[in-house]
Amino acid sequence: MAEPVGGRPKAAFYVVLLLVVGGLVMYGLRGYLFPKGGEPQETSVTPITPAQVTQAAGGDASDAEASDANVPTTVKEYQFVPSEKLPPVSGVSTYEPVADRTVKFALNVWAGWAPIILFNEGKGPGKLWTFPGMEPFKVELILIDDPVAMRDAYAAGKVHIGWATLDMVPLFMEEFQKDSRIRPRIFQQVDWSNGGDGIVVRRSAAKDPERPTIADLRGKRVVLAQNSPSQFFVLNALINGGVQPAEVNFVYTQDAFQAAAAFNTNPDIAACVSWAPDIYNLTKIPSNHLLVTTATANKLIADVWFARADFAKDYSDICEGLVRGIFDGMETMTTDEGRQQVAGFMSKMYNIPGDECLGMLGDAHQTNYAENRDFFLNANNPANFERTWNTAVYLYRHIGKVTNVPSFDTVMDFTIIQKLGSEEKYASSKNEYQVQFTPKDVGSIKAESGEILTKVVTIHFYPNSHDLYKKIVAREGGREVERAYDPNVDFVVEEIGKLAGQYGAARIVIEGHTDSSMKGQVPASLVKELSDRRANAVKESLVRKFASLDPKQFSTAGMGWDVPADPANPMNHTRNRRVEVKVYPLESPE
Repeated sequence: MAEPVGGRPKAAFYVVLLLVVGGLVMYGLRGYLFPKGGEPQETSVTPITPAQVTQAAGGDASDAEASDANVPTTVKEYQFVPSEKLPPVSGVSTYEPVADRTVKFALNVWAGWAPIILFNEGKGPGKLWTFPGMEPFKVELILIDDPVAMRDAYAAGKVHIGWATLDMVPLFMEEFQKDSRIRPRIFQQVDWSNGGDGIVVRRSAAKDPERPTIADLRGKRVVLAQNSPSQFFVLNALINGGVQPAEVNFVYTQDAFQAAAAFNTNPDIAACVSWAPDIYNLTKIPSNHLLVTTATANKLIADVWFARADFAKDYSDICEGLVRGIFDGMETMTTDEGRQQVAGFMSKMYNIPGDECLGMLGDAHQTNYAENRDFFLNANNPANFERTWNTAVYLYRHIGKVTNVPSFDTVMDFTIIQKLGSEEKYASSKNEYQVQFTPKDVGSIKAESGEILTKVVTIHFYPNSHDLYKKIVAREGGREVERAYDPNVDFVVEEIGKLAGQYGAARIVIEGHTDSSMKGQVPASLVKELSDRRANAVKESLVRKFASLDPKQFSTAGMGWDVPADPANPMNHTRNRRVEVKVYPLESPE
């Protein structure tokens, strides 16, 4: 029988009402339940208007900077390109015959290739490479500046050896895996970028124009060449600075030189990632600031060469000879005569004046045998092959550039480096890339130079303890078991150590923070002392795990409860129990 009008509704009515109310609540909370970010942003090729950038930067249109036509950049014209994955490889095949035992070695215009250019006495193939007990061979150096064109020539077998920065190789791997013949074998690191790459920001885009930081790029437009070391450099800096890539509006150009030109002529672009000499020329404008270069992040971008898998199998002796010859070239370059000589060879090959080529040599630090040994074989090196590879894979996967990338040990081939270690010439080699740090207190560091970035990490300390590895007894499954209070400590220490290794020429300040749960009940000095001990515990754990890190690179400070993570919510005790790691340049990059 039907309910009378005005009577109690049926149960179905309440179900429908509950669904409607629930749906409205979910819709209202959609921003919290399903946050945006983490997905790659598609960038339009439509020219960017000053009004758009002014809105993004929160500034006034009257503040827009006019371009300075007197500031030199390597190219004057540029073209924005859309965000995309690398296009498919063109022409996969076996490699061309090694006629007259002449290996074809691709390289680009970069100072890091100076050792092989010097040892080969130019482009070649003129010099005969000879080593005791090995059949002689020749090398033809082929200039292919475009990495995609180089990759395709490598895949088609037109060159036997390819060039790359290690961070670029994961971008190639999904295509390279389609044919086992072209899978790369990386035998040697030739250099670290040492000031050749950098980020330039407009002071007007910074919260503090005198001291811009990576965090100032949040919500701004940044121009760079995608699928390049520039992209790896800025992604790494953003993540370490607590800025998600999705929070930055990237604008892409074909290469780094065009990125500098775009920044120079478009005041609506807040920052650019580019190469020398453009990054230094742009900084001559007082309204621009050179935020960071690889002179500070000096163990982040590693140049390597790689051989096709089929070539490496057929000509393992030539691969070994290349490693030996490049190391010999590095040794010769330690003399003024060697540097003058290679500048002449580079001038002819690159069509760049000799004095400029000589100046370019400072943009790269050649890595000798000892440094290669640490890069390939030292598992406790915070900036080794494995960690550099994994960082690149993580960053590019994060923005959707790669999906299926093999592990580092399917690409890294340490057999030659390991073999050479049995010879006295190499066994006695010393790692000469050491930065000298003098002890300084945190106040002096902050007063002398601006902070580059802050990495916020959380280590859950047991109350009133500064022991990172504190054990507690917990009841699990009906019985008492001993376990770590914070099981993620090793991961956090790894992340900080990797940051310190990558920014090997920076001062690292470790700040310990506590919550304010006892505020008003205990002296502030007591809490500050506890936070100081916690910061020092992190430092001690770092230098214990990574013996290559210099303890003088680190300074510590206990902040107590004075600086809550969120000033608007100082009682969020979970967030306040944290460690902040701040990076300061050893010297001003400008």
